[in-house]
Amino acid sequence: MDKKYFVTTPIYYVNDVPHIGHAYTTLAADIIARYQRLILGEENVFYLTGTDEHGQKIAESAKKAGQTPKEFADSVSPAFKKAWDSLNIKPDFFIRTTDPNHEKVASELLQKIYDSGYIYEGEYEGLYCVGCEKFLTESDLIDGKCPLHPNAEPEYQKEKNYFLKLKELSKIVLSKIESDEYQILPEGRKKEIVSRLREGVEDISISRAGVSWGIPVPWDNTQTIYVWVEALMNYYSASQFVENKKEFWPADLHLLAKDILWFHSVIWQALLIAAGLPLPKTIFAHGFFTLNGQKISKSLGNTIAPKEFVERYGVDGARYLLISAVAFGNDGDVNLSELDKKYNADLANGLGNLVARVAKLCENENLNGQKISQDFYDDVVISFDNFRPDLALSNIWEKISVADQIISQEKPWEIEDKNDLKEKLERYVTNILVVAYNLKPFLPETSDKILKQFSAEKIKSDKPLFPRLK
Repeated sequence: MDKKYFVTTPIYYVNDVPHIGHAYTTLAADIIARYQRLILGEENVFYLTGTDEHGQKIAESAKKAGQTPKEFADSVSPAFKKAWDSLNIKPDFFIRTTDPNHEKVASELLQKIYDSGYIYEGEYEGLYCVGCEKFLTESDLIDGKCPLHPNAEPEYQKEKNYFLKLKELSKIVLSKIESDEYQILPEGRKKEIVSRLREGVEDISISRAGVSWGIPVPWDNTQTIYVWVEALMNYYSASQFVENKKEFWPADLHLLAKDILWFHSVIWQALLIAAGLPLPKTIFAHGFFTLNGQKISKSLGNTIAPKEFVERYGVDGARYLLISAVAFGNDGDVNLSELDKKYNADLANGLGNLVARVAKLCENENLNGQKISQDFYDDVVISFDNFRPDLALSNIWEKISVADQIISQEKPWEIEDKNDLKEKLERYVTNILVVAYNLKPFLPETSDKILKQFSAEKIKSDKPLFPRLK
């Protein structure tokens, strides 16, 4: 069997609107998926994203909007699809947790875990954050509040629920992490998870009694599956019901932000172990980025829609600025006033100027285009192997800078010997074609334009790839 590659993003909650924080994860996954398609072939890659549509918070938002929960989800979910389209993000499947196919597989998976003896009935008593749809422990609280929703009082709840034997399963999870059966990256995040597991964990509630908007617990229809448990199941469910995707499980890469790492690296693994299923190979948790030093937040009014980025910088300009913003895996700040400078320096003056000046020189000499070289630079391959698309892009830009320097040093416009000039121009074209091919995962439209321009029968100059911003 050919090698398969399965990459996922978290599924985004329909109580939110897509902003550049969501776009960052989804774009990174798109770049990785595009790279793998070039290496393995289109049919051997499965890229999954989607929306999370159940739970108490959705039911409450729907009620405020005068809609049923399904009507509310139907009205919001397309906004995420539209946002990803605007950035030329191409998932192979967009899952919605209200899809009956997902509901069926999630129900069957929970039944399997119940039958294996890892679920029991008990009583939950404690604090619950409606904003996170999450039960809170004392250690989670800051000044008695959820750190993510400091303006809302956590609710005290007491109800009969079904519990997962996480205390027992966590020991197996820890042994699998320590034996590198699956990776948690970056390394610092792995250390955090291992430390927390060694301290010991308690069993967790995996159902709700008072939340009707969800998938019923298969053996007790008075309860629904806790939204966080059910949402995690999307990764497996899609592989089971999307045509020709069963052989893609387990996932090669779960890509996510660091705030949901515990769910993905411990609870999800525990559920899979309890169900007797193979575990995902790598969980990579990237950091947060702030905007002008502030957390991205609806309440602060500083969310930026992907569409706004695209309107200002173009599709590929927006893709470039987002993925090169910070070291992938780390926290960082995006300074909006600096983005125009970066666009002009790297895209208009860097790549755009290199392509324009070489194309004009070739056109003047009536030069033929060349065959496209389908090779990735070694350092780009290494960067992708280490889940560092930002570093791969930086490596490509070093090649662009070197190519520019060589042209400035050789001054082809001053060369009178036609053979010498032709030899140098052909070398520049070769370099540009390799650069363009390496840019395919990152700037697909720009890459295609350059490849077409420099492999044509005659090379001709064209309008600027990235017009300078005033």
